Amino acid sequence: MSAAAPVPAIHWLTTPAERFEGLPGWPWPARWFAPQGLAAGGRMAYVDTGPAAAPVTALCLHGNPAWGYLYRHMMPVFEAAGLRVVVPDLLGFGRSDKPAHEADHRWALHRGALLDLIAHLDLRNVLLVVQDWGGLFGLTLPHEMPERFTRLLVMNTTLGLGQVSEGFRQWRTYAAGQPDLAVGKLIRRGRPELSESEAAAYDAPFPDASYKAALRAFPPLVPDVELHGCEADGLAASRDAAEFWRERWQGESFMAVGERDPVLGPPVMASLRRLIRGCPEPLMLPQAGHFVQEWGGPVAAAALRHFRLAT
Repeated sequence: MSAAAPVPAIHWLTTPAERFEGLPGWPWPARWFAPQGLAAGGRMAYVDTGPAAAPVTALCLHGNPAWGYLYRHMMPVFEAAGLRVVVPDLLGFGRSDKPAHEADHRWALHRGALLDLIAHLDLRNVLLVVQDWGGLFGLTLPHEMPERFTRLLVMNTTLGLGQVSEGFRQWRTYAAGQPDLAVGKLIRRGRPELSESEAAAYDAPFPDASYKAALRAFPPLVPDVELHGCEADGLAASRDAAEFWRERWQGESFMAVGERDPVLGPPVMASLRRLIRGCPEPLMLPQAGHFVQEWGGPVAAAALRHFRLAT
């Protein structure tokens, strides 16, 4: 039997640090972690704030095309309640290093880096906070280390079980025609109250289109059996996760749904809720779109009350 072909080394890009200086509502410095495995050679940036010995840690995972900045309204609420708050930037986003080629973006790279970070920081009694790809990856983590997770706050997201909505197909088609996606403009379209400087902060990680390989790679990476067949990357982990959430999840859950999301809105979230054992009726947000965290202060406060963590 011949040996498996070696995985080509990733060419990493690093966004200049000065692009992140003085961003509105973002005082937190980056810390750095070097994951191994497929992600070896790159650095993941993350925020780690609040008491290091806090009894509960909120692990906040963003999606595409955002970065940790999306959580700036929720983080102070968690901090004020005495939680430790860890907010990583996925590889390819935010202050993290960025694989330069779309083919480098695989489920194993991103999911493995998150598993490595959790183990490296030895996070325990975790409140998992997820939206968009933060959920596609994040919801597949607890079944690998169930002893670390006790609570879930889930916003507009899904599990990659092989079927995708018509709204997602439309997004995938749109994204395929946007090799230099204007991130701030996209987010501001769903949140017109966003200031120009806040919109610019969403563009900060990407000096030009060469830094946006992740933005181009992620839409077709969502498992879709019609597109990828039954061996779709991430499908097995997602199906294992669905079994965990349906049959073995012992923690508490809270769901918030941005009703104006055309991609991962109420119908998708209703399906996800049915998969999460014991998930109560969601907090419906009629004014909110896909990027729910932009309305996140009250969402965080409501979740803390639900979990009896509010001080």
